[in-house]
Amino acid sequence: MTAVTDTSHHEDHHHGPAKGLMRWVLTTNHKDIGSMYLWFSFAMFLTGGAMAMVIRAELFQPGLQIIEPAFFNQMTTMHGLIMVFGAVMPAFVGLANWMIPMMIGAPDMALPRMNNWSFWILPFAALMLISTLFMEGGGPNFGWTFYAPLSTDFSPPSTTFFIFAIHMLGISSIMGAINIIATILNLRAPGMTMMKMPLFVWTWLITAYLLIAVMPVLAGAVTMMLMDIHFGTSFFNAGGGGDPVLFQHIFWFFGHPEVYIMILPSFGIVSAILPTFARKPLFGYTSMVYAVASIAFLSFIVWAHHMFTVGIPLVGELFFMYATMLIAVPTGVKVFNWVSTMFRGSMTFETPMLFSIAFVVLFTIGGFSGLMLSIAPADFQYHDTYFVVAHFHYVLVPGAIFAIFAAAYYWLPKWTGHMYDETLGKTHFWLSFIGMNLTFFPMHFIGLAGMPRRIPDYALQFADFNMIASIGGFMFGATQFLFLFIVIKCIRGGEKVGDNPWETDGLEWSVPSPAPYHTFTTPPDVK
Repeated sequence: MTAVTDTSHHEDHHHGPAKGLMRWVLTTNHKDIGSMYLWFSFAMFLTGGAMAMVIRAELFQPGLQIIEPAFFNQMTTMHGLIMVFGAVMPAFVGLANWMIPMMIGAPDMALPRMNNWSFWILPFAALMLISTLFMEGGGPNFGWTFYAPLSTDFSPPSTTFFIFAIHMLGISSIMGAINIIATILNLRAPGMTMMKMPLFVWTWLITAYLLIAVMPVLAGAVTMMLMDIHFGTSFFNAGGGGDPVLFQHIFWFFGHPEVYIMILPSFGIVSAILPTFARKPLFGYTSMVYAVASIAFLSFIVWAHHMFTVGIPLVGELFFMYATMLIAVPTGVKVFNWVSTMFRGSMTFETPMLFSIAFVVLFTIGGFSGLMLSIAPADFQYHDTYFVVAHFHYVLVPGAIFAIFAAAYYWLPKWTGHMYDETLGKTHFWLSFIGMNLTFFPMHFIGLAGMPRRIPDYALQFADFNMIASIGGFMFGATQFLFLFIVIKCIRGGEKVGDNPWETDGLEWSVPSPAPYHTFTTPPDVK
């Protein structure tokens, strides 16, 4: 088997029209497409990160230093949009493309041509989004949540292009999700029942349903914006009988499930890595599956906790407060299971394990500050302060980004056939860990002290913590070039590894490393 599959690996690279560049443009191979998603996402991560560096440089000390307030607003807006739609989501889709077929024993994704299309939409959508910065009046300046009527009545002309970019990104997400669902439901190997699937597959199946449910809602919101701007409607304009708060309801009905779309695949990744390095099975597999499903369901009925300050009725405040607190229950189940998996295991601390443990600890901190924000009367104080920024960055940086790093280190030997440099990997982890905490932990303090979000200047009493946050931010940002170096070094060579470098069980490790070009096909000369 090994010899046969290895032949296909070498044969297919020189077979048919798929030579050189065209191989990447026309490929329907899930591994090629997974790799392109991952490289695209890393490019967007550096782009969005550069914008964060601009923000932190401006906030290094009080007073206006390097940029105009209008450009500062464009940076905060684009940083959020690019990190969400350009970095985190495509990275998870790339991991899904690479790993799900191998994890369930499928030859490829169910809809390979659509897979190609859903990727190639992305670079063009991203370029359109970034190009708005160079248009007359500048790029989007209304925050990544683009609240109307600010985004409709007072926005730059580039808003129309921003809306089109969001539509394209949404179309890509929906097609990717359909493909993942079709693959998981139809292409599992004989004997692989649903409750035998790896948790990464489960989390992605549930994530895909979330995507299909909420991306059309986002499309509806931006379409209504488009009509308010160009076609004389008044969906969000009170002067024409519309309602600005309607926009917030529609946006957050998309936006809250969206933040779970950005965390659920992480749960699957960490649930694969912790058992490997603790050398014992995952504690409570079934409860993990039900917990993920519960979190996904509850994510649809908590959206107005983002809107406690708009003046919703008391009964609404109570409902959304209790429903939000309820999410802490299945999340607590998952954290308990991860800790129990590690408990009395024969743990070793390779780079994927370090990122996974940091994920559990720091994501829990983010969960606790989220619980604080769910308390309606307290939220009146926290709302729109840096405390909220601290909260969601503690969920998204250790929650999404660290899990993506963990996955990359964990599966790089599988993808390349080479082991990455462990010393450099650990260095990348510790610099990222320290930089991340240095950046975002002080934001809890300045937020509770009353510093508002999204401002280019601030009062003197916030200066010290902001300087610490900026230093941490530059440290975290610079460290990511080390990650790029580690990955390229690993691809180009390094210690050769066997088929199962971590000695774990799972279908994806039964294919030779590096995984052959088509996982289970016969080579052309045998056909």
